[in-house]
Amino acid sequence: MGSFNKDEVERVFSSAPFIADLGLEPVSIESGECRSRLVLANRHLQQDGFVHFGVQATMADHTAGAAGASMAKPGQIVLTSDFSLKLLRSAKGTHLECIATVLKAGSSLTVVESEVYCGTVDDMRLVSKATVTLAVVSPRSDS
Repeated sequence: MGSFNKDEVERVFSSAPFIADLGLEPVSIESGECRSRLVLANRHLQQDGFVHFGVQATMADHTAGAAGASMAKPGQIVLTSDFSLKLLRSAKGTHLECIATVLKAGSSLTVVESEVYCGTVDDMRLVSKATVTLAVVSPRSDS
């Protein structure tokens, strides 16, 4: 699927304080695909004991960004420009897993699909699905 920018994907996960606070970790990284995992804690739940929409959205978005970043040229970064998440069923379990796959990598926009699964090791179910459009940009130097 083209060149593979592993350094940028690793930077996306290691340099994002909010993602570290959330507990989101990369599981596997390939060109055009990223998988992540989150061990659930009470802080990830909403008032009725289900995984909060915001947690699922953050996981879907960040994992999509990492998948898109895997295909970025050196010196480029990706920033979310459009995001849509559909909740398919209530999410309850021990952990979340996300698989983000690049549908189309472009020079200015990249489109990624994320699937979020929730449950236990023996029983994971698809709970939400996102479509994420990423802007591919070359940051300006302030010097």
